[in-house]
Amino acid sequence: MRILGIDPGLARVGLGVIDTSSPYDLQVVEWLTLETAAGLPLGDRLKEIRTDLDAYLREMKPDLAVVERLFFKTNVTTAIDVAHARGCILLCLAEHAVPILEPTPMQLKSGIAGDGGAAKRQMQDMVARMLHLATIPTPDDAADALALAVYGALHAPTLQTQAS
Repeated sequence: MRILGIDPGLARVGLGVIDTSSPYDLQVVEWLTLETAAGLPLGDRLKEIRTDLDAYLREMKPDLAVVERLFFKTNVTTAIDVAHARGCILLCLAEHAVPILEPTPMQLKSGIAGDGGAAKRQMQDMVARMLHLATIPTPDDAADALALAVYGALHAPTLQTQAS
């Protein structure tokens, strides 16, 4: 099963892809980011995200996507912009008929590090360990996307039944 983790954002969308046959067999395919220029109008940035993600989905052909739910404490303007990008991402995944898991940040942290309040560095260390990587993936958006992909491997219903 190929799992795509997506860390939504307007300036940068993190992507992380793993292949797995069970929650105990995780193979990194790649991680990267899609970026949009800050000076572009919102509509143009969303179009760029959609176009780039559409091409990426055609190339990678994921069986599952894991997209983090949004949680913002302070900056409402940023939250709205990221929500626009997230909606664009969900639409593109639906157009490709890719099933989606949507964990909250707390569910993600609890599922990977065993602690819903885990620090970013703790999450990155755990992901690197689980994926047998010598170093923590960069940038942070791509590392977060890999964490989402790992979450999918641990929580996808079809993988749970295969492992039984």
